[in-house]
Amino acid sequence: MTEPVNPEPTPEQAALFARVRRLMLVAGLTTALAVAAVLIAIGYRLFRVEESRPATDVTAMLPKGARITATAVAGDRVVVTLDVGGSVRIQTFDLHTLKPTGTLKFASEP
Repeated sequence: MTEPVNPEPTPEQAALFARVRRLMLVAGLTTALAVAAVLIAIGYRLFRVEESRPATDVTAMLPKGARITATAVAGDRVVVTLDVGGSVRIQTFDLHTLKPTGTLKFASEP
């Protein structure tokens, strides 16, 4: 009954304990830094003030006899699929300015 409950560690054990404490400190600081970065990113996205854009009315001219078959939004583009006399054409417009950005025409091989 004279043995202590927690005997003093040997020098090797003390060195191991110090190394584990140092590694745990590095891991804890790294985790705290990562959590802070995530919270900053979330706060930035939530509270970022976007420019208010005035409403615009745009009339896009389609080729004669064209029929719109589908529309979609892809990234910052509005995509309009047209049927022009039996051939398919895809026109893209900028989402913010509604200006045409490109046309993709499909044709059958002869």
